Amino acid sequence: MTPVGSVHPLQSGALQRIDAPLPKISLPSALPQTGAPTQGFGAMLDGLVATVSDKQQVATTMTRQVLLGDTDQLHQSVIAMQEAGVAFSMMVEVRNKLVESYQELMRMQV
Repeated sequence: MTPVGSVHPLQSGALQRIDAPLPKISLPSALPQTGAPTQGFGAMLDGLVATVSDKQQVATTMTRQVLLGDTDQLHQSVIAMQEAGVAFSMMVEVRNKLVESYQELMRMQV
């Protein structure tokens, strides 16, 4: 047995196609009978933060399992870490655009 452990062939169920649709961000039901959103933009941002947090927790758990020797799925751990990093970067860019938009609104003369 190698220091890394036995290498198993990739399982097709564990991998997703690159052109597969992105997972949906979990949002609470926002459309009541009247059609007006009850929880709009803030709920969407909360869902985005929760999704990023979940991805980071999954990456941390998978990395811990690899380091403790509980699993030999190093590639899945690296993929989860990259996915969490990309999700965090996207969240930071969304925040930057929101701040930039707010500043632009404050510069507008009424």
